[in-house]
Amino acid sequence: MSLIASHRDLDLDLLERLSAGAQSVGQTVAAMGAAPTSSTSKDAGPAGPRGALVLATCNRFEVYLELRPGQDPRAVIAAATSVIATASGLAADDVAASLRVLRGREVPAHLFSVAAGLDSMVVGEREISGQVRRSLSTARAAGTTSSGLERLFQTAARTSRDVGARTGLGAAGRSVVGVALDLAEADLPAWAHTAVVLIGTGSYAGASVAALHRRGCRDIRVFSPSGRAPGFAHDRGAVAIPDDGLEQALTAADLVVACSGAVGGVIDAASVARARATSEHPRVIVDLALRHDVDPAVGALPGVRLIDLATVRDQAPVGYAEPVERARRLVADATETFEAVHRALERDAEVVVQRRRVLGPLEAEAARLRASAEPEIVGRAVRALRRRTRTLLHDPTVRARAAALAGDDGAFAAALDELAAIPVPSLPAPPSPAPAPPVPARPVPTAVDQSSSGPTIVSTSKTSRRATRSSSSAAGTTDS
Repeated sequence: MSLIASHRDLDLDLLERLSAGAQSVGQTVAAMGAAPTSSTSKDAGPAGPRGALVLATCNRFEVYLELRPGQDPRAVIAAATSVIATASGLAADDVAASLRVLRGREVPAHLFSVAAGLDSMVVGEREISGQVRRSLSTARAAGTTSSGLERLFQTAARTSRDVGARTGLGAAGRSVVGVALDLAEADLPAWAHTAVVLIGTGSYAGASVAALHRRGCRDIRVFSPSGRAPGFAHDRGAVAIPDDGLEQALTAADLVVACSGAVGGVIDAASVARARATSEHPRVIVDLALRHDVDPAVGALPGVRLIDLATVRDQAPVGYAEPVERARRLVADATETFEAVHRALERDAEVVVQRRRVLGPLEAEAARLRASAEPEIVGRAVRALRRRTRTLLHDPTVRARAAALAGDDGAFAAALDELAAIPVPSLPAPPSPAPAPPVPARPVPTAVDQSSSGPTIVSTSKTSRRATRSSSSAAGTTDS
């Protein structure tokens, strides 16, 4: 689900106010109070959505949300609207009226179009693709992204690259910065002799330096309200303006490009008027910050031309029909593929349930038998049965997942029924241990009589000795 506001729906002043505090909105929405679930339970649902990600640029403010199972979308929208209202200072009703809610297939279709530059002020501009990637990186750093949002934004980045490579839509270097510089060119000296003051060190500042270099401009001085000018300027062959040197730099500038987005603005009308009093040559001031780096009153000063985002929007060239149409087809294909994968992932949970139903008891029984029987014997039996069971599961699993990806409900149901019919396997009882062999009786010791008539076996038992004595006595009585 996403909440969308852009230059297509709102004037830039209202869009600017909505975007105030955009950096904190994602974290606040992700951690917002419990949103009730749609079930009949009176218990509150989980605190906030599963993930929240904000895409805020010079001409759009968008919040992407991944809800948890069972969350009431209306409750989440109301809570997110309240967070945005607090951050922007607008009334909650005004915020709600300014945002469009997208659901289902609309979400990837819109984001992929945005990332491809098809929804920009300047159709085909490439800066937005970097902004989409950075918004994902920001959410990762803040810990507010989720698996669904990761997949959505990574697919958007791939779609943008695909559109750029296969349509040539951005090959001409068209961008918001490029259009603004084209508009400024008529009132400037030759680019090789144009002195530029650049305000800001963000992505638009980097794009501005690159665009100026392509035009042959080399006299670029950089001012940063955040103090990052020295590092930025050094890396790009520019000169950093000291923290207290902006007004002096304005006196020599032919062109000012402001794109810092600093809260409270950077250049006021009085500063420009003093610079004009020192040097009356014409100046062009380009304000690309949604929250206005430059006081709009500067545009009323004599000898000063102010170009802002509204000017760029009104003067942006119409997109090339053929590459734009090819780009739209690529976006539509990417959306269809994304939705198919999403359906497959959702339905795969049913497949996993059946596989666990079959394989889970097998592993539990194996663990029980290992504790009471010979581990090696049990291990061989488990491995053999696991192989047979997975062979039974394989074909219907593959068919179910292919059917889910294709959106074939009938084929999916048939494959799932086949999985459900597979019985839970059972391990045979381990063989009982063999009985111990009987212990043989100990042999009776004997003595050997070595008389002249040959050896005679003589028993040494007490009974034998008594019998011998009795025999001897009887023999003596007979002789007498």
